[in-house]
Amino acid sequence: MTGIEWLLFIGVVQIIHFLGTWKLYKIAGYHPWQALVPVYNAVILMKIINRPTWWVFFLFVPIINLIMIPVIWVESIRSFGKNSATDTLLVLITLGFYLYYVNYFLSVDHIKDRSLHPRTAFGDWFSSILFAVVLATLVHTYFIQPYIIPTGSLEKSLLIGDFLFVSKFHYGARTPQTAVAFPMVHDTIVGTGIRSYLNKPQIPYFRLPSIQEIKRNDIVVFSWPADTVRQFFVKEQGVKKPIDKKSNYVKRCVGVAGDRFEIIDGFIYINGKQTELPDRARPLYSHKVYGSKGISSRKLIELGITDLYRKYQISNISQSMFDALRPHILNIPNNNPTNYQILTGARGIPPKLIQKHRIAAKELLETRKELLLTVKQAEALKKLPWIDSVKQIINTQKTYNTNFFPNNIRYNWNEDNFGPINIPSAGSTVTITPENLPLYKKIIRDYEKNSLEVTNGTVVINGTPTDFYTFQQDYYWMMGDNRHRSEDSRFWGFVPEDHIVGKPVFIWMSIDGINDGIKNWKIRWDRVFSTVGLDGERVSYRWHFAVFVLLWWGFNYFRKRKKA
Repeated sequence: MTGIEWLLFIGVVQIIHFLGTWKLYKIAGYHPWQALVPVYNAVILMKIINRPTWWVFFLFVPIINLIMIPVIWVESIRSFGKNSATDTLLVLITLGFYLYYVNYFLSVDHIKDRSLHPRTAFGDWFSSILFAVVLATLVHTYFIQPYIIPTGSLEKSLLIGDFLFVSKFHYGARTPQTAVAFPMVHDTIVGTGIRSYLNKPQIPYFRLPSIQEIKRNDIVVFSWPADTVRQFFVKEQGVKKPIDKKSNYVKRCVGVAGDRFEIIDGFIYINGKQTELPDRARPLYSHKVYGSKGISSRKLIELGITDLYRKYQISNISQSMFDALRPHILNIPNNNPTNYQILTGARGIPPKLIQKHRIAAKELLETRKELLLTVKQAEALKKLPWIDSVKQIINTQKTYNTNFFPNNIRYNWNEDNFGPINIPSAGSTVTITPENLPLYKKIIRDYEKNSLEVTNGTVVINGTPTDFYTFQQDYYWMMGDNRHRSEDSRFWGFVPEDHIVGKPVFIWMSIDGINDGIKNWKIRWDRVFSTVGLDGERVSYRWHFAVFVLLWWGFNYFRKRKKA
């Protein structure tokens, strides 16, 4: 909905409210016209129902107002003596229009000093839960949102199983654009697979003032621009989602609006200079590692290199053994029972499993491995006596393809050699030609909502032939630190400003093996209660937090005893 359409909608709502309550306002001792004035009518209504004026604020906060408006309907009829369960049910199932019946057809009196305390234990419990949901929704939407790292695209900067607090206010909280949605969930209702929102109406984009701008190399949570999936890892027809209901991604912002971005042999260059990453950034690159005497997975794991496969030979394989091994098998290079070989992850075959099933397993030392390494790890491996060579894998084959942005056959970019490309900024103007149009087509048509076509070699925007386009908002370039295992801007392009969600600021919990079942969970204590973006070595503040909680508990305990 446009701004004008929303003004018309608000005007209609005010008229509906006036027609259904003007008599009730008069019975309560106010003038009927006071039911018609926007905002002021809500202030007066709070006086009528004997509720605090600050409730008015919640009536105009998207999503929260969906909870508060039905509460106001119920409070309104109860202020005029309609307290039965039937009255409550009627006002809710009629979406508030039961007030019309009370307003025009019933003789009621205003109960000015009615008791606001729930009459039953259930009512008291329900009121407490409702207030908690409103408060949690307010915090979740405008201040802090929890987030779990599900994939390894930011290894080793952020790890799979890191539980984050994402600040909404650092970059300015984005107000909800989906007007009707289930509170405290994202695109589906948990455990049901049911969509949690209505596509219409949509509120115009608005962002609250920020306390800082997005800086180059910040880690950022954003709505995935290319999201058309209802459920990850399930093949089905694509769906069109509102911006604020698209899946949330977390990546590093390697280029900001106005930058000239390029990747040369796997390394990022901004405005012609190789980018300098923060202390805690640990970008991973693919390497081929050779060792004629065999490369020990155990030794690699001791060095902190855990993203690897381990190869085992099983000399006495049986069906029962295979069934026990199945959860740990990633691949089967050789299925000959006399020389059965399996690939596992870095954890290998659990010793307890080997003992229980008497598995004759031997780990095979490979002479070459493909590993994801940081630059420092690669340099350290080169110095080890059992390693012959370490070579970074760089894709130098530049063939014209549609796999990488702008997904056009006229471009020959790949994951390691990409660009150069200019990242648009709000108010900047670019010359548009049929040749460079693929770079900006999605911005012009999808993100900034213009009609676009090419007629006889001429670009036509909103029905007007043109050679120029002025961008309406800033754009960013997002990439994962795990360079060869990250789906990022290299594949789907720019991230618009209106897709920015927030800034990860704190890791409150970190679990190794989060996807391997609860029996395999292991808390990474050095990451618990640690910050995300500061420089220097990571420091866990878990003991500081524990002491604070203990002191707070002690303070409240002795305060209550003193009062008693």
